[in-house]
Amino acid sequence: MASQDWFDKDFYKVLGVSKDISDAELKKAYRKLARQYHPDSNQGDAKAESRFKEISEAYSVLSDAEQRKEYDQIRAMGSGARFTAGGGGQGGGFEDVFGGMFGQGGGGARGQSYSYQQAPGGFDDILGGMFGRGGGGFGAYGPTRGRDVTARTTIDFITAVKGDTIKLQTADGKPITVKIPAGVADQQKIKLRGKGEPSPDGGEPGDIVLTVSVRKHPVFERDGLNLRVNVPVTFVEATLGATIEVPTLGGAPVKLKVAAGTPSGRILRVKGRGVESSKGKGDLLAVVQVAVPSHLTPAQREALEAFHAVEPAENPRTELLAKARE
Repeated sequence: MASQDWFDKDFYKVLGVSKDISDAELKKAYRKLARQYHPDSNQGDAKAESRFKEISEAYSVLSDAEQRKEYDQIRAMGSGARFTAGGGGQGGGFEDVFGGMFGQGGGGARGQSYSYQQAPGGFDDILGGMFGRGGGGFGAYGPTRGRDVTARTTIDFITAVKGDTIKLQTADGKPITVKIPAGVADQQKIKLRGKGEPSPDGGEPGDIVLTVSVRKHPVFERDGLNLRVNVPVTFVEATLGATIEVPTLGGAPVKLKVAAGTPSGRILRVKGRGVESSKGKGDLLAVVQVAVPSHLTPAQREALEAFHAVEPAENPRTELLAKARE
């Protein structure tokens, strides 16, 4: 049904298009303007709100073949043409929709009423696709998403490295199952989709944003995707060389060869025995630490002094002192 004031409104000018524009180009022009002036992007801007209503009204008429034909005929008749307002104050019309959205009464700003037709690919579908809502009616921006909830949990070091499924309890006592991915880092956040607060009006529930704290391990520590472990060796093993056992996380020890003359701090690498995650696989880094005996028997001390008498006459701090003077 035609509106009483169609003659006074140039819908083509409102949308900035020509009268012979195609349906596809009309839709494209509308989408651009609606995105620019939509209230979601112009909070508190009354002018933008008014402009958006004009754009929406124009497109609702021109996008409908029957209404567009009727509108063109009215505009072609010239001055003096007036028509009875359509809708008769019935609910569910176009003005009712915008009245609900912008807080107006069902009669509109000047008492006019409009017809509104919901059709596949039409006005409602376009806004639904543009602003992320389903096609279930234009409404006041669609159902509200539930609020996100923040939470924290602490897990063992091995759980963080290897990954596991754990059980937690929400604030209201509801148990939930959480999959901890392999390689999760300390203070990393995991999003549990749909586990937050429910929507108050039938929309999607919110998420739980879970911050993970990782307990320290008494032996291993993370170095990116690598695992570090300090491995003590005796003075004799470091000097003469030896084959030693090195622990691995959650597995059997591995044997490593310590070359003769290995200094404290040298890193021995075990390929593929570090952290394995979606980002790759790390190594186990065994850091050699030469252990100094804290107690010696008289015989041991005598033997050590005998070695000292014949050891190479070199000062291990010579290079350090030289660099310090540079």
